[in-house]
Amino acid sequence: MTTDNKSLRPSATFPRHVLDEIHRAADEGIYEIRGFGAKRSLPGFDDLVFLGASMSRYPLEGYREKCATDVVLGTRYAKKPIELKIPITIAGMSFGALGANAKESLGRAATAMGTSTTTGDGGMTEEERQSSKTLIYQVLPSRYGLNPDDVRRADALEVVVGQGAKPGGGGMLLGHKITARVAQMRDLPEDIDQRSACRHPDWTGPDDLKIKIQELREITDWQIPIYIKIGAARVSYDVALAVKAGADVIVVDGMQGGTAATQDVFIEHVGIPTLPAVRMAVEALQEIGMHRKVQLIVSGGIRSGADAAKALALGADAVSIGSAAMVALGCNRKVFVEDYAALGTAPGYCHHCHTGRCPVGITTQDPKLEARLEPEQGARWVRNYLSTMVLEIQTLARACGKSHVLNLEPEDLVALTVEAAAMAKVPLAGTDWIPGGNK
Repeated sequence: MTTDNKSLRPSATFPRHVLDEIHRAADEGIYEIRGFGAKRSLPGFDDLVFLGASMSRYPLEGYREKCATDVVLGTRYAKKPIELKIPITIAGMSFGALGANAKESLGRAATAMGTSTTTGDGGMTEEERQSSKTLIYQVLPSRYGLNPDDVRRADALEVVVGQGAKPGGGGMLLGHKITARVAQMRDLPEDIDQRSACRHPDWTGPDDLKIKIQELREITDWQIPIYIKIGAARVSYDVALAVKAGADVIVVDGMQGGTAATQDVFIEHVGIPTLPAVRMAVEALQEIGMHRKVQLIVSGGIRSGADAAKALALGADAVSIGSAAMVALGCNRKVFVEDYAALGTAPGYCHHCHTGRCPVGITTQDPKLEARLEPEQGARWVRNYLSTMVLEIQTLARACGKSHVLNLEPEDLVALTVEAAAMAKVPLAGTDWIPGGNK
């Protein structure tokens, strides 16, 4: 008996991975929890290209003419703004989600490159504070590990309202990652699943947040900047309200941003991509006359110097990397293949940050696994990666005739797809047409 090939044609509505998820849900009766970021294809920075100089523009000679990369963050109110040598920062990833060796590696690399790293939920570790010349301390809804002494030890504070992987949702840390040290820092019982609150307990809107920011400024004697981080959703309104609340710096995190653990349905179906988010944030700041006065950091799926340069050209002051920094540390590297297989996955496909069984020792509290990541080696990998990104940004900026990477502008970009042109509000390549804009 022969099989009709037509009968083997998959359903577009119910492809194999959808069938598998329905079967899993039917068997288990609970949503899937995982780490990392969105796996669906989304419009992104790959859909934009730069217009390098030729006859109508003059490029800069890379070996003779400088292209500066420095940026100052927090100039609105802080007495001591953050001065960085490069416009790439390390995003908040908690001790608990990451092991101490990973946090120390990131701090060492950021210090070597003249940039900042960020604590994440769960408090400040000594490894991270000692290795990080510039450390941003997050204030999250959970308040885990938050105390006035560490607030005063920080170089800036980041009030986290939302995260790109889960706008409107709280963080999660499963019990097998809550060791004695993590439990002590967070004032939690060991080995019990933890779910952070989805909103701050002591304010409900921008007017309340303004009071909270005043309190934080008084604790720190108005010395350090205060960031507000939002997950990309209603970006135009949220950015304007963050300015009203008194932010020195706004961090906008697109839906390509990663997470240690949350519901898969959040990761794949909530929020908007980073590409439209950066444009909407810049427009909101321009509308109220605060662009470049309140600095904008963009995060969520930034992978390369090209991605960073395009975000800067659209109007960001800096970018922040999280998942990419983990990959530089060895995440999904083709090593310890048998350990990946034991998780039911393989290098390049792993999203098991939530399990605590990270084969390369990054997202784990298991001493044996964590020992696989040596801080000095990890710092070297991340430093090399950041150096490469900076060289790529400078290469693109010089090709557009810019002596500073922050001089990149939307005029230097065109889009390769109608979707990207509409989201970024730059012309479709070969035309002067911006969908939804000029006719």
